[in-house]
Amino acid sequence: MEANTELEPVPVSALAAALGLEGDEVRSYGPLAAKIELSALDRLASKPDGRIVSVTSMTPTRFGEGKTTTSISLVQGLARIGERPILCLREPSLGPVFGIKGGGTGGGRAQLVPMEEINLHFTGDIHAIGAANNLLAAMVDAHLLHGNELGLDPHSISWRRCLDMDDRTLRQIVLGLGGRANGIPREAGFDITAASEVMAVVAVAQDLADLRARLGAITVGSTFEGERVTAAQIGAAGSMTVLLKEALKPNLVQTTEGNPALVHCGPFANIAHGNNSLIADRLGIKLGDFVVTESGFGADMGFEKFVDIVCRLGGFSPSVVVLVATVQALKHHGGDPDGGLSALERGFDNLSAALGIVRRFGLNCVVAINRSPRDEAADIDAARRLANELGAEGVAVNEGFELGGAGTTELAAAVVEAAIAPTELSYLYSLEQPIEKKIEAIAIGAYGAASVALSPLARAQAETFEVGGLGGLPICIAKTHLSLSHDPTWLGAPSGFTLPVGELRAYTGAGWIVAICGDMQTMPGLPQDSAARRIDLDAVGATVGLR
Repeated sequence: MEANTELEPVPVSALAAALGLEGDEVRSYGPLAAKIELSALDRLASKPDGRIVSVTSMTPTRFGEGKTTTSISLVQGLARIGERPILCLREPSLGPVFGIKGGGTGGGRAQLVPMEEINLHFTGDIHAIGAANNLLAAMVDAHLLHGNELGLDPHSISWRRCLDMDDRTLRQIVLGLGGRANGIPREAGFDITAASEVMAVVAVAQDLADLRARLGAITVGSTFEGERVTAAQIGAAGSMTVLLKEALKPNLVQTTEGNPALVHCGPFANIAHGNNSLIADRLGIKLGDFVVTESGFGADMGFEKFVDIVCRLGGFSPSVVVLVATVQALKHHGGDPDGGLSALERGFDNLSAALGIVRRFGLNCVVAINRSPRDEAADIDAARRLANELGAEGVAVNEGFELGGAGTTELAAAVVEAAIAPTELSYLYSLEQPIEKKIEAIAIGAYGAASVALSPLARAQAETFEVGGLGGLPICIAKTHLSLSHDPTWLGAPSGFTLPVGELRAYTGAGWIVAICGDMQTMPGLPQDSAARRIDLDAVGATVGLR
């Protein structure tokens, strides 16, 4: 979908002033984007917090459910009913932009501007994260070559290079071929930048000092005696922080109706923790009465991580959760994407499971039926009726794609009403539980599993982490986003299965343990018919095919 340009964007300086930001707190990147200085957080610290609205969804399909479009249009709708909202979203990765998913700036009359810049490079944050990641990798290999003073075991090195592009051929590689001058040969690999620990660190760092401390705490491998070796010991923490100094500052843009949006950090939800930066959330709740933030993919993925990781770190809680559903997704999970009412009804098992996840956290929920222009009225009516039967605090049809904020006022009103009701946040696990028990709590409480099965490698890693003092970290599970289970072909609401855990990774800088389940890959690959084949320039030099 090309950018909607019907409304004239507001200059970013005027947008910032309307939010209450001062001139020296805003650094423009052209007329429509700006970096916000971290000093604004200190100045606004005593200001009352706004309410957080977390937008997530039923289990996604390859068609897309429109969580980003819903988030953008909800902000537009809240503004139309007299509220002061602000949007917090992740930055798009070039991998999905040129792959199968496309861009991350919404669609129709609910988009962010400047659309092209946000989807392509933006203010350079993701490139800076990749550069910092790969600087550490280069310094590790240089350390090995130049004497290996720390006694780092080359076969223990867990630090991988990264690239902001889908490239399956880089998942497993061999480094250092061509003689001693080119380094020590060893097996290694690449992750996509959105799945890197540096991305995770930037997304949860509180300030520059915290950023440097977290970068220094990153584990790169171990000595021959089994002692952890960190980025600080390699001497990389300072230079990595310098590369990331500007990237830590959130980016201010706007919706097509002139509403403010903070777009910052882009961790994937099926691999990483799937939410925008903690700094953007903290700034948002000081600048707006309602902060709409999207938790990537489904309630079992980005939303679970938003509560169990981000809210725990940030010390805040959503006032209400918006659960996005579509007719097509409901029918897909009912076993027949082109089916009729019976398929729609069967698909409600999945939506019911997603609602159950929200309720386990003690939170109120509004179901948003995201209407597509191709949806039949009878299907929409049936979806609304069935959603009401689930007992959510509100149900609304969202027509933001076609109508912008005017099509989202019903949803906005339902969100405001549900946000007033008191809630008491709870977590799926306590940090004091053993690593395996925490994984099990997520698998049972969010996925519907009966048990978990750690591979011999994962079990040994869990024991090592606990002996090494890492047992109290939260868990970030990497699994398919296309099913509540680990198997993307299991639709609806599977239950009673065993979740296989093949590997654990200690993200000691970010502050959690990553559990890799099923066949999950941390470097995606381009599909046969990628979006890159359709993106081009027209005769006057304008970009076409970007969506």
